[in-house]
Amino acid sequence: MIKLKDILLENNPPNLLIPRRIEGRVEKYVQSVIQKYIKDGSKGGLNLSGLKLTKLPSNLKNVSVDRHFDCSSNNLTSLTGAPNSVGGYFDCSLNNLTSLANAPRSVGGNFYCSFNKLTSLVGAPRSVGKDFWCMGNAIKFTIEQVRAVCDVKGEIRV
Repeated sequence: MIKLKDILLENNPPNLLIPRRIEGRVEKYVQSVIQKYIKDGSKGGLNLSGLKLTKLPSNLKNVSVDRHFDCSSNNLTSLTGAPNSVGGYFDCSLNNLTSLANAPRSVGGNFYCSFNKLTSLVGAPRSVGKDFWCMGNAIKFTIEQVRAVCDVKGEIRV
């Protein structure tokens, strides 16, 4: 029988505190949060920022988010799976997006898509209730280019 004392006195003891089976935990967590959100009637906001997601969960696709939706600071390359509409702000900043295809059709608050790799605004929401922020992308867009694809009620920051 190996004693804990013997393991700890070895030159290279095994790390007993390394969590096992961590693959897929974030995805399972996100799926469970979204399932609960949908079950509760899609009330309130939904924050998926900073989870290192590479894609959005597919069960969001036909959801209308009551308040804000934040998927910023991830590794997203696409907005496939984004909600249909968002009542508050929608933030997809600080990702690796090259287009806004599959973005929500309408956003009641601000729309943030800054600091991505956008080369096109095709797929942007048809209407934004407040401001549209689109700075720091592969292309420096103009206010006219934003207005050509989106009805923005507030300021446009490019």
